[in-house]
Amino acid sequence: MITDRRQCGSWRCGRIAGIIALVIVGWLAVVVALTFGSAPGKSMAVIGPPSQALAAIAKANGRILASNNYVSIARSDDADFVGRLYAAGALLVLDAEQAGGCSGLLPKRFTAQL
Repeated sequence: MITDRRQCGSWRCGRIAGIIALVIVGWLAVVVALTFGSAPGKSMAVIGPPSQALAAIAKANGRILASNNYVSIARSDDADFVGRLYAAGALLVLDAEQAGGCSGLLPKRFTAQL
């Protein structure tokens, strides 16, 4: 009997983990799909190694607003900017404002110098 409970418990844990993974993958798919419908001129977060992200932004004719270890913020006024980023080799592109509250604007300390 004890063996049956352990197997049943592990089955439940596996099922719960599967459901959580499915929800996360589904959420990510919706967020990525909505990114393609973003208005021109919005800031996009390009997720991936900086060298690859910056090269993709340059190839897609975008403006680099900020960059750190694995997130680069870019903007373009072209309607197909997200598609061009993916075509240029970007791993993942998200709307910067929806992805983490990033406005895509330069910090005040930088804008004071301009």
